[in-house]
Amino acid sequence: METYTLLRAFADSWFLVAMMIFYLGACILPFLSSRRKAMADAASIPFRNEAAPQATDHNFAQGKNTENCDHDTQKLGG
Repeated sequence: METYTLLRAFADSWFLVAMMIFYLGACILPFLSSRRKAMADAASIPFRNEAAPQATDHNFAQGKNTENCDHDTQKLGG
């Protein structure tokens, strides 16, 4: 039997089964309840170095005119 034929038969049978098991394991692993803490820790990595959430001006974000708006500056500490 030639090397190519042997490798082709291996790739079509056992390697396909191994890759399918790996794929299913990779899809199921994040949803296991024992991995919940590790997934929550990984999800919070971008926010670890922030001291506190930034204050936002909701009127400005909505496109409203914020001139002469004293109550917004009081909330933001200005």
